[in-house]
Amino acid sequence: MTMCLAALAACGGFKPVDVERDALTRDMRAQGSIFGDSITIGGDSPAGAGGPGGIAVNGYLWRASLDTIAFFPMAQVDAHGGVIITEWYSLPEAPNERYKMQVYILNRELRADGVRVSLFKQVQGAGGAWTDAPIAEGSAARIENAILTRARQLRIDSQAILN
Repeated sequence: MTMCLAALAACGGFKPVDVERDALTRDMRAQGSIFGDSITIGGDSPAGAGGPGGIAVNGYLWRASLDTIAFFPMAQVDAHGGVIITEWYSLPEAPNERYKMQVYILNRELRADGVRVSLFKQVQGAGGAWTDAPIAEGSAARIENAILTRARQLRIDSQAILN
């Protein structure tokens, strides 16, 4: 729950107020984190971050993944582990089909093999029961390519701001 709130707070204007947790966070920062200083949302991870035991994801891939699949309801969002899992979602034009997606950010670098998408489909039978159905070939790859395209655009946009 805390991870979801932290991810939401990093992605938008949602800022929960918890004085006790804020004090604990300040104390932890003063002592240093067990995870290291290895995640940067909105950019590349710092060089050398994520040493032994460190956890890191590429900020551009992370943000692009959230942007690309934003219309899906989210079930689990883990910024430190680089995992996004959606709830089942039916497209308005096909209410008897539903899809679920898992997105994994695998690398700190913005690379084509830095994101992996798993896509699942179910169809509703005459009795109302949902059964697994095959996915059109290349569907997951098209979503991965959309994420990569968005990540590259985010990187270009951020570099243009800096220059």
